[in-house]
Amino acid sequence: MSVSLSPQPGRAISWMAIVIAAATVAAIGMGIRQTMGLFLKPMTMELGLGREDFAIAIAIANIVWGVAAPFTGGIADKFGAGRVVIFGALCTAIGLLLMWGAQDRAHLIASGVFLGLGVAGAGINALVGAVSRAAPPEQRTQAIAMLGMGSGIGILIALPYAHLLMDYVGWKTTLLVLSATCMLMLPLALPVSGRPIAAVTKEKPQSIWAALKEACQHPSFLLLNAGFFVCGFHVVFYGVHLPAFVADKGLDPKVAVISLVLVGIGNLIGTYLAGQSSKVMAKRHALSLIYIIRALIFVGFLVLPITPLTVMALSGALGLVWLSTVPLTSGLVATFFGPTWMTMLYGVVFLSHQVGSFLGVWLGGLVYDMTKSYDTMWWISIGLGLFAALIHWPINEAAVERERPASVPAPT
Repeated sequence: MSVSLSPQPGRAISWMAIVIAAATVAAIGMGIRQTMGLFLKPMTMELGLGREDFAIAIAIANIVWGVAAPFTGGIADKFGAGRVVIFGALCTAIGLLLMWGAQDRAHLIASGVFLGLGVAGAGINALVGAVSRAAPPEQRTQAIAMLGMGSGIGILIALPYAHLLMDYVGWKTTLLVLSATCMLMLPLALPVSGRPIAAVTKEKPQSIWAALKEACQHPSFLLLNAGFFVCGFHVVFYGVHLPAFVADKGLDPKVAVISLVLVGIGNLIGTYLAGQSSKVMAKRHALSLIYIIRALIFVGFLVLPITPLTVMALSGALGLVWLSTVPLTSGLVATFFGPTWMTMLYGVVFLSHQVGSFLGVWLGGLVYDMTKSYDTMWWISIGLGLFAALIHWPINEAAVERERPASVPAPT
């Protein structure tokens, strides 16, 4: 059994319209998430907290996101993505309001829980199945790449948007404006809504538990999980701690904003290229190459002089391999298991990503508070990048073989 997106009665929506709506939701949800690093230094200074206090809240947001992702994915696969988008928009707004009113570490942690639930419903992970099912099979990887590009556009818009607001109205009022901005996602839930319906195929129908068991016994799926852990470690450590790193080096705070915008620009290019790369090379080889490039970029932060030019150049280069892992990783999930439970199974891989995110952002704060330097984190990021490059190489890019109903003869 496979699943396709069923529009509501009387509502015909092209697959491209569904992709655009999903990409716009991802742009808002992922864009707002990416602005959190801008609040690290002003919040901790005004509230008299350590960087680890803020970092643990964002770390918890990421682990909650990861734990919730298989559940929001399962709901999206069974009932459609519309309701999880609404849930995500409301939870993100609540999380931002809780951060606005925060006075101590406990308040920040509560904010992190809601922010994690929010992006679990309004991030790429919740929408990848809807996009995959809507697009023709031959366009699937490219459609998922468009979803990733949407989040990159969100970064491009959200970072200068939040930075300018902070300059003019302060960080507290900025959180209120961002909370209101979340409401733009609500009408976008309609195009991605609609219960997925089963289409008759030669495969035996599969329950959600059977799908989970099959995935957890698949060696290549386990390697994919380990690699995506590294991705999460890299991107969240960098996105949250770069503004503080730049300030510590005595550079203008605008350097961090411009650098993260360059990450977004590079991400658009890199995600598009990743979506096209499956035409010329194996997905596993492309992933190995991405992680090698990341490791080399992190070496640059240790051996090059830290100037505005080097930070921006390294950030632009990192953007090329930022979310380019998403279409390749999710494409492999679809290759292994098909689209029926794809959102849920991608959510499982994403949980591994978010465990890495938790450790990356939390260790960044802890290591800094202990050593007053990020050098150790750069070395850890380099080692993990090389590890991820190695473990993707032996992945077997083939669909699993499943039992067929007795009435359907196996092909000869």
